[in-house]
Amino acid sequence: MSEASTTHFGFSEIPLSEKVHKVRQVFDSVAQSYDLMNDLMSMGIHRLWKRFAIRRLRIKPGDRLLDVAGGTGDLAKLMHEKIHGQGDITIFDINAAMLEQGRGRLADQGCVAGIRWVQGNAEQLPFPDNTFHAVTIGFGIRNVTQIEAALAEMTRVLRPGGQFLCLEFSHVALPLLKPFYETYSFRILPEIGHWVAKDRDAYQYLVESIRRFPEQQRFKAMLEDAGLFQVHYHNLTGGIAAVHIGHKV
Repeated sequence: MSEASTTHFGFSEIPLSEKVHKVRQVFDSVAQSYDLMNDLMSMGIHRLWKRFAIRRLRIKPGDRLLDVAGGTGDLAKLMHEKIHGQGDITIFDINAAMLEQGRGRLADQGCVAGIRWVQGNAEQLPFPDNTFHAVTIGFGIRNVTQIEAALAEMTRVLRPGGQFLCLEFSHVALPLLKPFYETYSFRILPEIGHWVAKDRDAYQYLVESIRRFPEQQRFKAMLEDAGLFQVHYHNLTGGIAAVHIGHKV
């Protein structure tokens, strides 16, 4: 099997054609406990990261917005609040179980006006060129089979002058923090997954996928290669996560 026909799934190498199915299995398994697990894994800090990210998004009432890998709707809800419910937000995800959880959750919170839910693959977005004022993706890009293809698609559907924002786990920038984070990630998080989500392997994969994700400067270069300009990033909590922002000319 040629190198071009394989990809990584955590620390394993698998046929390229299998990753979508395997990632779908992971999120089918954890969908119902996904939000609780995020709170437990980050001690609630992921909510602060998301608010930090959306505060840096230049959007206004009437804008058309796309949240790729929108999952249970956290970023979309914050965007909905920022545009005062006056606009069009598309939550896009490959996983039906995650979309179902998000739809029910936002409905319970009364956050439904102007929001639509679309299932599909981030590498083949079913939208015309130059459609959205902003495109976001939170904790999803590392699960895509071919990251470059997804970045090219998200850039394509951005309007000229539009803003791209990616919030993702990244690489720790503080040397003193790294050994503690490594221990927590590989020894504790999978066990939390085992006891709460009843799926240790899913969270083992998620930890490994974070380590395989490009470091901050490399991902910045990938965004520039996709055609985005004025790309910059903010490290969060010592680089445990990072927000990357770029623009389409």
